[in-house]
Amino acid sequence: MAVVVAGDHAPEDVEMRAVFNDTLTDLARSDPRIMLLDADLMVAMGTKPFAAEFPRQTVDCGVMEANMAGVAGGLSVEGFIPFVHTFAAFCSRRALDQIWLSCAYALTNVKVIGSDPGVTAALNGGTHMTFEDIGIMRMIPGATVVDPTDSVMLRDMLQKAASSYGMWYLRVFRRTAVKVYDSGSSFEVGKAVKLREGTDVSLIACGICVHEALRAQQLLELRGVSAGVIDIVTVKPLDRTLILEEARRTRRIVTCENHSWMNGLGSAVAEVLAEEGTGKLSRVGVREEFGDVGSIDYLKTRFGLTGEDIAEAAVKLVSDKGPRA
Repeated sequence: MAVVVAGDHAPEDVEMRAVFNDTLTDLARSDPRIMLLDADLMVAMGTKPFAAEFPRQTVDCGVMEANMAGVAGGLSVEGFIPFVHTFAAFCSRRALDQIWLSCAYALTNVKVIGSDPGVTAALNGGTHMTFEDIGIMRMIPGATVVDPTDSVMLRDMLQKAASSYGMWYLRVFRRTAVKVYDSGSSFEVGKAVKLREGTDVSLIACGICVHEALRAQQLLELRGVSAGVIDIVTVKPLDRTLILEEARRTRRIVTCENHSWMNGLGSAVAEVLAEEGTGKLSRVGVREEFGDVGSIDYLKTRFGLTGEDIAEAAVKLVSDKGPRA
């Protein structure tokens, strides 16, 4: 696994949806089995160029997400590799039964793309803002669940999804992410990436919260707390080995996710720690709330997902005021 970490953490110069379209286009040029299925969101996802170049490899299923999952399962049975896109709220909640049965239970080769997860739904508001999709998808037997950090990870994981057989779920922020990795970085399914070393506490994050964890590390350093930062890469399969190494080394872990604090990354890590009987844990995530309307920065603050929130959770844990795993 070759990973090169960028130093400045500035916004990227390309939107995640453009990288999705470009990567899928590159894959389709070399493999006619690649198919794009969409639920009337091709303009929103920026995939009109793909459809123009590959009209016979594109199906707009309309606002019928459950039917789209069934179509994807059928295409897979016929030897195609369907990439199925809709908003994360709709593929995880509305089409769950069809994804579960027609895709996963049937052992098909379907890749589900859920866009605008959590607070990245922004102005689309509470009806489109899912804080439970990781929990839903990681319960599906055999599924690989990824919350890409930036466009570099997204590109690499799309390529890996296309080249490996099975059900995948990728939650994709459509707009511009913060740059964490340099171009050419490669990742491994089931292997986390240690971005910073620390001795007092380990911050384990995914998706847009990786950048917030890196901010928290800097804030904690100013307060005399040494924090390590880990990008989990795949929420499922989980890197149990590194989690346990960190738990035994720092004895304190804070998980950080753009998701409910229940059933997502925090719960997955809690399961590992409880089974091994080691470490203390604090979970930074959305607490028993539905979504809201606003900018992403506002919503991060509204739901307690900022670097400041992560740093405060870490300070409480280090001072032995935080919860035990």
